[in-house]
Amino acid sequence: MTELGFAVFGTAIGPCAITWGPRGVVGVQLPEDSEAATRARVSEYFGEATESEPPQGIRHAIDEIVALLEGSREDLTDIEVDWHGVPDFHRRVYELTRAVPPGKTITYGDIANQLGQPGSAQAVGQALGRNPFPIVIPCHRVLAAGHKDGGFSGAGGVATKRRMLVIEGAIADEPTLF
Repeated sequence: MTELGFAVFGTAIGPCAITWGPRGVVGVQLPEDSEAATRARVSEYFGEATESEPPQGIRHAIDEIVALLEGSREDLTDIEVDWHGVPDFHRRVYELTRAVPPGKTITYGDIANQLGQPGSAQAVGQALGRNPFPIVIPCHRVLAAGHKDGGFSGAGGVATKRRMLVIEGAIADEPTLF
């Protein structure tokens, strides 16, 4: 059995959490209504994880996430994620999404085209809806056709997505395309 740890930390959008294992980050939790609710959500997904002091690499990841959500231009690409168990199509979607820098946006259709699978925008959206690494894999930067907000599976839904885009300077009403 793999030992997993997690930590809850404050951000400009509320209490987030990060879960890690020996191969890197296995999950990031966007804020719920309270720290207790965020912890409960981590337990729901990673019941075996123990709350503990993060190792240095995870502490660095937390610092970068906090900075990004305060408006810095951290791109978070140096954060090591554990791809174990992530389906191949999802991983390819996540890798393309991760390349979108702060302050920029892209559409589900653009990602589908980059994958060489035009017409698979809905599948791209479904993969992003299952993203275990939100913020690190910036699914909030992916918009629907016509650069509309589209959906967002994180707590707070589209309002959270818009708030993150505003913080990054990519206001959803006038997105700056990647």
